Amino acid sequence: MSDDVSINLELSLSIERSIQAELLLLLGQKPSHGYELIQRLNDAPFMSSEVDTATIYRNLRRMDKDGLIKSHWEVSESGPGRRQYQLTSQGEATLKLWVQYLAQQKARLENFLQAYRDYDVSLAKGENGGNNLE
Repeated sequence: MSDDVSINLELSLSIERSIQAELLLLLGQKPSHGYELIQRLNDAPFMSSEVDTATIYRNLRRMDKDGLIKSHWEVSESGPGRRQYQLTSQGEATLKLWVQYLAQQKARLENFLQAYRDYDVSLAKGENGGNNLE
């Protein structure tokens, strides 16, 4: 696992980058063709909206180039060839880094929400200390 991947995971989580983690998870569960992968991603319980097809294929190409996944063409007698994608050992290691990163983000968000709940309770009790400039 390169330090570049670790550094990239420390950056703020954008939609474009989070798709990488989601694709790695789905490919870890089951190797898939691009179209099937898009369907599975759209049906996943952690997705809030449908994904852009071009974004998915751009990420798959990048992940293939980076060695996180590997792909090969499957030729069918009944239709056009399709590219099959599967997770590599480097992709599995990157997925584990994503899980660590997301767990840290979740903990930070939970801490923020608890701080807000504490603040909200203090407001209800009239303990805001005059910090609001109304």
